[in-house]
Amino acid sequence: MENGQVTGASTGLDRALTEIIFEKGDTAVSRLSTLKLDVSKPREIIDAFAAAKEKFGRIDVVANNAGRRSFGEEAIEDADAHDVMETNFWGAANVLREAVRFFCEVNPMGVGGRLLQMGSGAGLQGLGAMAYYSASKFDNKISVITIIEPGGFDTPGIGKTAWAPAHPAYSMEELPGDVLRSLLKEPRLQGDPRKGMEVVYKLATLEKPPLHFPFGKDAVNLVRAKTVALLADTEKYE
Repeated sequence: MENGQVTGASTGLDRALTEIIFEKGDTAVSRLSTLKLDVSKPREIIDAFAAAKEKFGRIDVVANNAGRRSFGEEAIEDADAHDVMETNFWGAANVLREAVRFFCEVNPMGVGGRLLQMGSGAGLQGLGAMAYYSASKFDNKISVITIIEPGGFDTPGIGKTAWAPAHPAYSMEELPGDVLRSLLKEPRLQGDPRKGMEVVYKLATLEKPPLHFPFGKDAVNLVRAKTVALLADTEKYE
């Protein structure tokens, strides 16, 4: 695979992935398109793929990670909630749709392409104070090859989280909202973004990549806990 396109590359995990791609250069992905892109604007998505076609002629890998966070119990502004869904759900869906079209109609016949869709551990298990964010990540499993579902990683993007004002009724330190506020105020997240994206980079070279790829200890623990609970309920009432 020679040509790649990454969304959300200005910060966070995909910034780390982009740096790795540039450093490795001559291995799995040797050319990468970098363009200013707001995935909530469909026209810019189409233009970005058109620019990649003009520059490279084909795209082999699309890593789709542009995202937005807005957390809070119940006081999230409508505009913030819409921004989360426009970016995380519709933005992801529109990039994926254009990527599939590109793979089918622009790339040479038989070449196809590979999609790496960044989901979230919050898309594996809904979490308190993250309702809209979790919903946006649950719903982006659309016609992709690998759904990447990271846990908490220590990236600059954490500081860009939009928070709704704390509701007095939920101001108890044991409740999810206060726990999350405390965690993100002084982040002590387990994941090293550089190490994590080294693994994601390798996914692009696998002949048979997984459909789901939860990574980070907390994401793996979410999968295990949800699976155990789901099986317990199923077996109890089957």
